[in-house]
Amino acid sequence: MNSVKALAESPDLNFIPSKYAYSTNSTELPASDPQDLIPTIDFSLLTSNDPDLRSQMIQELDYACKDWGFFQVINHGVPETLMNTIIEKSKDFFSLTDEEKKDYEEKDVLDPIRYGTSFNSKKDKVFYWRDFLKVIVHPEFNCPDKPEGFREVLLEYSKRTREVAKGLVNGISSSLGLDQSYVQKALKFESGLQIFVINFYPPCPQPNLAMGLPPHSDHGLFTLLINNGVDGLQIKHKGKWVNVNNTYPNSFLVNTGDQLEIFSNGKYKSVEHRAVVNDLVPRISVVVVNGPSLEAVVSPASALVDDEKCPGAFVLMKYKEYLEMQQGNQIVGKTALDRIRV
Repeated sequence: MNSVKALAESPDLNFIPSKYAYSTNSTELPASDPQDLIPTIDFSLLTSNDPDLRSQMIQELDYACKDWGFFQVINHGVPETLMNTIIEKSKDFFSLTDEEKKDYEEKDVLDPIRYGTSFNSKKDKVFYWRDFLKVIVHPEFNCPDKPEGFREVLLEYSKRTREVAKGLVNGISSSLGLDQSYVQKALKFESGLQIFVINFYPPCPQPNLAMGLPPHSDHGLFTLLINNGVDGLQIKHKGKWVNVNNTYPNSFLVNTGDQLEIFSNGKYKSVEHRAVVNDLVPRISVVVVNGPSLEAVVSPASALVDDEKCPGAFVLMKYKEYLEMQQGNQIVGKTALDRIRV
């Protein structure tokens, strides 16, 4: 596997190889800063015992999922020291030698640990300026043997973020007008899939020609993201690309995924997003994808379907099959989700 990191560190690299040249729509406007206020969810209020405070935050969560498909989470209880340490350990992983990282090279999309480049290097026609590590941390915990101390930090981080995910799932269930535990039970969330992902985007000599990741939506319910303070995430909001980053220190950026769009019968849309690169410093994003159980058959919630007024908008499909379909092909917008629309 030829990693982008190794390529970027080549002496006298002034131009990117042609296979990394990504063409965008020439009529598309460049991304702008958000004109509207990006929603912020106070997790301590969302999980409060005070019904009025919780009700207010559930309303804000409903707005965030309907209007943006994206929001920040503050006061979530994950220690800032832990968040900083997981970023450092992620950086340490990509500082390992190619020989050490080679032990984890991807073979199958459901490998417990897989290291790779681009999105799907076996099928990508254009390569993306990105190396990655993906680790399944729930329902069974996995972790690379290196770097030293990574396992302990990742185990704690995955447990802490899972608690945040549970709180968000319960809040989303309520915001859909369902019982608080409805989503957890229907999608077997206790045994749900949790994937830890490190995206590494090295400096690129021609950032205007390359793309870290193309426009796409995520396959799970929702994704939690932090980064090393370097901008590069853009989301599609009202048909336009918007630059986003953590406004609050020690916050999570959260985007909605395909399984949530399916389960909510289209009330909440999975948000398209992409990663752009720069020519100065590496960008590291640390992502936790939260999904149903791999064996859960996902379809619009029966309580949200009305055969006359609001018929089911998606064909039911086992989450494992959906993940394999999306991850096993080229990634283009929301084409995977479009395949199962009624």
